[in-house]
Amino acid sequence: MQIGIERFVQDPTLRAPLAGRRVALLAHPASVARDLTHSLDALVALPDVKLTAAFGPQHGLRGDKQDNMVESPDFTDPQLGIPVFSLYGEVRRPTDAMMDTFDVLLVDLQDLGCRIYTFITTLRYVLEAAAGHGKAVWVLDRPNPAGRPVEGTLLQPGWESFVGAGPMPMRHGMTMGELGHWFIAQLGLDLEYRVIPMAGWYPDEGPGHGWPIGERTWVNPSPNAPNLWMARAYAGTVMLEGTTLSEGRGTTRPLELFGAPDIDAQRLMADMQQIAPQWLAGCRLRACWFEPTFHKHAGQLCAGVQIHVEDPTHYDHQAFRPWRLQALAFKALRLQSPDYPLWRDFPYEYEHDRLAIDLINGGPSLREWVDNPCAIAGDLDTIACADEAAWLESRQPFLLY
Repeated sequence: MQIGIERFVQDPTLRAPLAGRRVALLAHPASVARDLTHSLDALVALPDVKLTAAFGPQHGLRGDKQDNMVESPDFTDPQLGIPVFSLYGEVRRPTDAMMDTFDVLLVDLQDLGCRIYTFITTLRYVLEAAAGHGKAVWVLDRPNPAGRPVEGTLLQPGWESFVGAGPMPMRHGMTMGELGHWFIAQLGLDLEYRVIPMAGWYPDEGPGHGWPIGERTWVNPSPNAPNLWMARAYAGTVMLEGTTLSEGRGTTRPLELFGAPDIDAQRLMADMQQIAPQWLAGCRLRACWFEPTFHKHAGQLCAGVQIHVEDPTHYDHQAFRPWRLQALAFKALRLQSPDYPLWRDFPYEYEHDRLAIDLINGGPSLREWVDNPCAIAGDLDTIACADEAAWLESRQPFLLY
């Protein structure tokens, strides 16, 4: 298997259209080739590429910020002498001055296959800026480690945000290169756009189902994305960011587990099994205890549940539905304790007037389902299944693999 940056480096004909043009790179810590050379260093070594700037998304170009909503500054690379612009600092969208530093922007970002992961929003923003400035965008494509399955409700009109780039479900099942084509069509953009596709990516094949297990080293695309198992669970566990429950930040298994000091994990699992056992398929749940060293419930012993998707005997790629599983945990907790302070009210991604859980889900439907004591699993399924079917149809023209 070859990813986009490897094909771009090895095949001069792919680079030929860049002759005489200024090139910038948008990348992050996981932007590495198979030999773990960072894409910025790989481009610098190419004599026919004129690199004039670099950009970093949330958490930085080389990886400098641990938590969410911690901004990165602009700086000048001390070795290359080129400006490195932050797209998660004073601005989220590239400024006119930033756009003036290049003719072609190469985008090499490892995604996790989830709508809320902000790298896809950054892709949308640079595509819009490029269309407005007559610039080109090329995506050096990478695997979607969560594979092709889709899950969740579509983001509703008016709920766009930095964690909601467009009307897609939580688990979109596309690569960055494919999403670029979808954004351009969705937004009616006019620009030069190219994808340097992967060779030999087979997202339907096990055991990786999107990630080439045994062929590639996992490098964290963000600080709390430490492994493939987190990526598989993330489309559900990311919703914990909008709750008072710990998502495991401050532990060695972030976003694979959840809990709090005041819940009964065994009872929670039993009630989840009773309410919607079909939503627990494809994985194994295990009651556990953990003590976060920072973030929510830091220094407190939490009762929790870990979602295990690493063992092939427990994991079924097509059956596992992390968004429904996490919604089910919220529902079980709400039925156990109707007054439990579940929803966290704070300025999530700098939004002050909407609840974080609603921003994360692109609308209030999931929260309303959880909080309605009369709502059953089938009610949420009806909404989600219709949206998932619509997304499968609408994304089909843009699939490259």
